Amino acid sequence: MPTVFAHLRRPRWRSLILLALVLAPLLWPVQQLAQRYYLAKLVEQNHQTLDLYVANLLGSLRRYEVLPPILGDLPALRQALATPKDPQVIAAANRLLEQVSQQTGAQVVYLMDADGNSLAASNWQQDDSFVNRNFAFRPYFREAIAGQLGRFFGLGTTSGKRGYYFAAAMRDAGRNLGVLVIKVDFDHIETLWGNTPEQLLVTDAQGVVILTSNSQWRFTASRPLDKVERMAIMANLPYPTQAPPPLRLKNEEWLRQDRQLLETGWTVSILSPRSLLDRPVRTAMVAAGGLLLLLLLALGLLMQRQRHYLERIALDSRARQELEQRVLERTEDLERLNSRLKDEVLEREQAQQELLCAQDELVQASKLSALGTMSASISHELNQPLAAIRSYADNAGVLLDHQRIEDARGNLKLISQLTQRMASITAHLRAFARRDRHAPESVALQPALDDALALLAKRRRSLEVELIRDLPEATLWVQAGETRLRQVLGNLLANALDALSEVAPPRRLWLSSTLSDYGVELQLRDNGPGFSAQALQRAREPFFTTKTSAQGLGLGLAICDTLMRSLGGELVLSNHPSGGAVLTLRLRAVEQGIKPQSAEDFVV
Repeated sequence: MPTVFAHLRRPRWRSLILLALVLAPLLWPVQQLAQRYYLAKLVEQNHQTLDLYVANLLGSLRRYEVLPPILGDLPALRQALATPKDPQVIAAANRLLEQVSQQTGAQVVYLMDADGNSLAASNWQQDDSFVNRNFAFRPYFREAIAGQLGRFFGLGTTSGKRGYYFAAAMRDAGRNLGVLVIKVDFDHIETLWGNTPEQLLVTDAQGVVILTSNSQWRFTASRPLDKVERMAIMANLPYPTQAPPPLRLKNEEWLRQDRQLLETGWTVSILSPRSLLDRPVRTAMVAAGGLLLLLLLALGLLMQRQRHYLERIALDSRARQELEQRVLERTEDLERLNSRLKDEVLEREQAQQELLCAQDELVQASKLSALGTMSASISHELNQPLAAIRSYADNAGVLLDHQRIEDARGNLKLISQLTQRMASITAHLRAFARRDRHAPESVALQPALDDALALLAKRRRSLEVELIRDLPEATLWVQAGETRLRQVLGNLLANALDALSEVAPPRRLWLSSTLSDYGVELQLRDNGPGFSAQALQRAREPFFTTKTSAQGLGLGLAICDTLMRSLGGELVLSNHPSGGAVLTLRLRAVEQGIKPQSAEDFVV
């Protein structure tokens, strides 16, 4: 009987082996499907990681690239270029650049003259200070002098630290005065990349690794360098060596994705070890093999049903144990996957909350900016009436002390008129912000001009300004608003006195009017320094000023231009051939008592 059973069992096991050989090729498409699935998943994950790191890198660069053109307009820096031998001026520039570096987080901010000599720097107190060094050989200096925004990555010849340089030329009337440079530190960017199986690297236009999460790859060449590239490296000295060693990577061990940065000519790459792909594929193959084994075991059990009952029970028990073990392992894998998905959902929700907070902060910043602009406008418009009220009040006190009651009453009446004017100014600003309608008026030009001159008479006499009037005897009636016309005349006359205070006597101010096809043209001319080319282009911009912060906010001409356009008129700025500035007010002429429909009344 044992021989018979042995004879019966042999064909059964042979059948199982034959069946296994037939089903084994089915594992190959399973392996291909698993490899495609996990490869696509890994590529998508690396794509998201690469997007995050590229956005971080571009954000770090873009926050600094706008600073050199803006900081180049600072008066302290332009004064340093104008008087480089003045120690006090250079010291003030050094302190200013040090403050800018601390506030912006830039590694170094320094100022060079047109020959590439560094005059001032934020690290002026450090041992590796850039002061009194020449960087004319750097590409960013040559690009800035040529009128472009200079960009350059390299090792500092003084500090020996890596950095990205932004440079912009400082010009005056088309002439290069100097170059302002900001150096950005990249060490903190590498620290943000952390320690992950994926490796990140950034290569420049020459294919040299400049940023990487693997310090051993830094400043190695990812491809062979041609003669032109080697000569460029020798001329610009961007790396610690003039012959970068090759980066030796085995392509079969890494999965690589690249992203081109057109702004800098760099390539950002993420390299994932192939083990991250092979491990889940092997797991899938083990699972498929287990399923195949279960199938074979089930068939074996069916073929052995005629065996002894106890033997079948033992085989069933062993098969169930193996099946439970594999189910338990698969359940643990699913639980780990579910936990990982929960973590990703929490991270996405946290990122969404941070985005909402950033949007709220941006809205609040916009509100504060609008509030600051309105406060500056109201302060600028009320300064002159407040100064006049103070002067009249002081004079009224002196007149009362001398028992000159009528004269004191006259001063109080003028104070009352000025308070009415201040109320009219604030009402006009509020109405202008809300786009309120204003009834058109027919305004006498000479009395409005006399009122504006009266407010500034004391200052004009203190500056010994000679007033030359060439106005007709007959009253000129123009289309305007009573208060807004006085605002415009007061601001323009105040600006003329500011300009005359910068020149030596004799100081003169001409007032004249002409009739043209457009209407009435009122000209205000002085013999001051006149407008620079930049001032003629930007004088109407809010907060642009050639004065110090204590002398003006840069709102006067902007407000005047806005008011003139709302009145249907025009403000023209120019320079007189014999020197000085000329401001021309073009207003519509009307007859006395007639109130035509003004352009501002069409604003809703």
